[in-house]
Amino acid sequence: MSIEGTAVEGGLDEPTELEPEQGSLELAQAEDRHTRADWERETAKVLRKARRMTDEDDDALVWSKLTRTTLDGIPVAPLGTPDLLEDLQTVGRPTRAGDWDVRAHVAAGPAKEVNEEILGDLEGGVTSTWVEAGPGTDFEALLEGVLLDLAPVVLQPPPDDAAATARAFLAWAGDLELHPGTNLGVPAFDADVAAAARAAGVLGFVLDATAVHDRGASDAQEVGTAMAAAAGYLRAATDAGPAVAEAAALVEFRLAVTDDQFASIAKLRAARRLWARLQEHCDAEPVPMRLHAVTSRPMMTRYDPWVNMLRTTVAAFAAGVGGADAVTVLPFDSALGRPDALGRRNARNTSALLISEAHVARVADPAGGSYAVEKLTDDLAVAAWEILGRLDDGADLTAEIEAVAREREEQVATRRRPLTGVTEFPNLAETLPERSGAGLAAAGVRSYAASFEALRDDPPAAHVFLATLGPVSAHTARATFAANLFAAGGVATDPAGATDGVEALLAAYAGQPVVCLAGTDAAYAEWGAAAAAALREAGATRVVVAGRPVDHADDSCATGVDALDFLSRTREALS
Repeated sequence: MSIEGTAVEGGLDEPTELEPEQGSLELAQAEDRHTRADWERETAKVLRKARRMTDEDDDALVWSKLTRTTLDGIPVAPLGTPDLLEDLQTVGRPTRAGDWDVRAHVAAGPAKEVNEEILGDLEGGVTSTWVEAGPGTDFEALLEGVLLDLAPVVLQPPPDDAAATARAFLAWAGDLELHPGTNLGVPAFDADVAAAARAAGVLGFVLDATAVHDRGASDAQEVGTAMAAAAGYLRAATDAGPAVAEAAALVEFRLAVTDDQFASIAKLRAARRLWARLQEHCDAEPVPMRLHAVTSRPMMTRYDPWVNMLRTTVAAFAAGVGGADAVTVLPFDSALGRPDALGRRNARNTSALLISEAHVARVADPAGGSYAVEKLTDDLAVAAWEILGRLDDGADLTAEIEAVAREREEQVATRRRPLTGVTEFPNLAETLPERSGAGLAAAGVRSYAASFEALRDDPPAAHVFLATLGPVSAHTARATFAANLFAAGGVATDPAGATDGVEALLAAYAGQPVVCLAGTDAAYAEWGAAAAAALREAGATRVVVAGRPVDHADDSCATGVDALDFLSRTREALS
């Protein structure tokens, strides 16, 4: 044996006589080994109890029953199995080794205020700054006190003045030493910017696909758009003279990550594969993708904004696992306006905890080899490559992006895509934090929660009378469901509480125009019709039932209902 390369005599031989024969070591008891058929049988039992399968259905039907389809039409199996790795069309894995760059975003504003935010973030642990700037920016005031050789500055200039902003920044920097991760942020290849960036030893370009994500694009549409921009970038670079490898070394990509963690992991992995493939088509040795991941703006909510911290934590985890080189966690209060110190602190600490406490950055590709993630990565790469081909032929994705956005909104409306704090468990009594400036909606972001938040912005004055039938133990499930549904549309409810008959309901009734019966099916059959009739006679103009439709009610609400349509009808009756 040796210590630090120095041979040391002696030591004990390995006790090979105690080593079991290779392949003979059993890691599980016989009763712990299960086949595919065993899993299908046990899963089918659960689905039959839930009435999603009948006794006559074959157990193998569980696969189709539990397979979900993404907005790109990609099927995602309920269980990762080895056969998913057959016939994969793409290869490639993330290469980041060690911690990612913790990058803070700073919106445009007064130079002194922005500078204070930058310095606060840097002192709090971020390692680079992403800042909005233009050709007229006072960089001296904006970046006062920033050690530019240690902390990269990534510019986000106006698209029409990007090259001018780059020149202004470099002119101000002069002979200052700049960190090689500094990026001038120009969105398309420019030969003069490329030459200036190489001379300064910095990056020159950012291919940002988050704008289409903000409009509602799917993962494949976002990656396909990024690759179309990359193809145009490489063509322009080739025409201007620099080698493909030189041009590829000057660019960084920016993609969004959401709280759909496996889809986000797969998206980042797929993007790397396609960037490498593009360079191969240029007969160049691929330069690894430099990838900046930003937590999704559309997934952020204005109501119950504290839940945004959970969303961004999951998204940041996905970014780290997916191999992002830099990660920006947007503050939880971004949707309300300019984030305050608490929001910025929690945002940067999210990455700090994932890196230093959860050790997410210790492994280069934690998802590598996972059957489900590898399959989703490949399917997403293939779908994005097809979109790239159509974009390269002059296609316009506007209509397709709009269709995806409408499909997502329909899923939100029916609460098949729940938004905690907005469509699920809303709190009408909450007091929202006050923030200065405009929120994300002003930046053209199509929020997933926009339709419900618009209802919450204009709550009706009248309440719904929650006509609870029977004791609390009998009506609580449906009453809670109905109350949460009404609250999602800004509608408050007045519950009757425990009742034992029509007279008890009438005693609690205060003349609300809309009433909602909430109880068991047995209670509905026994005295639901009488309760509805008595409440109408007492002044109710609309009767709703929580559960399946009944003859004595004007409307009903149950799992799967189009919540937006239901709430619009209810609010109209309340007005």
